[in-house]
Amino acid sequence: MTSADLHTLTGAYALNALLADEREEFERHLAACGPCTQEVRELAATAGRLGLAMTTTPPAALKADVLRRIRAVRQEAPRTGPSLPAAVRTGRRRALTRYALAACLAAAVGLGGVAAWQHQQADTAREQARAAQSRAEQLADVLAAPDAKATHGRLGGDAAGTLVVARSRNQAVFLSSRLPRPPAGKVYQLWFADAGSMRSAGLLDPAHATEAVLLSGHVDEASGMGITIEPAGGSHQPTTTPLALMTIPST
Repeated sequence: MTSADLHTLTGAYALNALLADEREEFERHLAACGPCTQEVRELAATAGRLGLAMTTTPPAALKADVLRRIRAVRQEAPRTGPSLPAAVRTGRRRALTRYALAACLAAAVGLGGVAAWQHQQADTAREQARAAQSRAEQLADVLAAPDAKATHGRLGGDAAGTLVVARSRNQAVFLSSRLPRPPAGKVYQLWFADAGSMRSAGLLDPAHATEAVLLSGHVDEASGMGITIEPAGGSHQPTTTPLALMTIPST
């Protein structure tokens, strides 16, 4: 495997998705590569925050129901076949880097879908599952992009935020942690800073202290991102002093 190939494995390594021989080779590379070390650290931290943001406590009866269903499912025998060419293995590994996080997130949010399936009409549960999976995949596409860069900031008190930007997708994700509930009738609003003006990038859910959101709109030439407290429903322009201003990571 070439040095250029090794640089593309940071996402798969952070998600523990490498084969044993690939992991050993990458760890030897990691010991001498500062940029890859930093990128692995950022991706692992981001994946952890996102997993926490999307976690849903399953109903008490879920474990017993899953075990009961497993006993009724026939296990498929393992498939065997010729070894794949190196180019195909590399392609699959890169695909895994992109989709492994999406699969994990879809599984996490899917727990809420299982509960809804049990207590609501089936068509409603399916629609919720599709929407949750779509959100998870969009978030994962940004976080697992080869050029994803992260920056961190304090939001006051114990609250913190992480901004992840993927220039190749022209998108960004914001992850909040320990954010206090805003005053009654208020909401946290995100903004892109564009050449001296502010452009709305979406709202945070007031009920969630920890959340991961895909920012609305493209990154384009934005130089930074801010967060303010606004009236419920949001504002066309900021009406309060930003809690924080975070610089868009450079390429």
